Amino acid sequence: MGALLDGIPESIVIGVSLLAGGDSVSLVAVAAVFLSNVPEGLSSASGMKQAGRSKAYVFGVWTGIALISALASLLGYVAFRGVSTGVIAATMAVAAGAILADTMIPEAVEGSHDLTGRITVLGFLSAFLLSQAGG
Repeated sequence: MGALLDGIPESIVIGVSLLAGGDSVSLVAVAAVFLSNVPEGLSSASGMKQAGRSKAYVFGVWTGIALISALASLLGYVAFRGVSTGVIAATMAVAAGAILADTMIPEAVEGSHDLTGRITVLGFLSAFLLSQAGG
């Protein structure tokens, strides 16, 4: 469920980046989304395996999430065509908040020391700075 809570806004941002960037998806945005999802996916898959779920179940869940995320990306591209840059910026800010609040910070501080949340935010800030540098 957590993957959908942040995956949908992330995917909408990828679709919106087509509008902002022209004819191609921002490589930096895709890289940031990919890098943030790898540890989440590994953690989730490991948890499902420990809970006794089959490999087919785990693969099916992640396939479904990938399909829903692809549809969300299409929605971002179609629904945000012609909207103001302020609306696009607000959408991207909400997506960033969802990533931090719903997934990254809770998983980062669970079972670890207090600095982990700060380190997570620094990682997110690095991704943001890269996206700004990439235009």
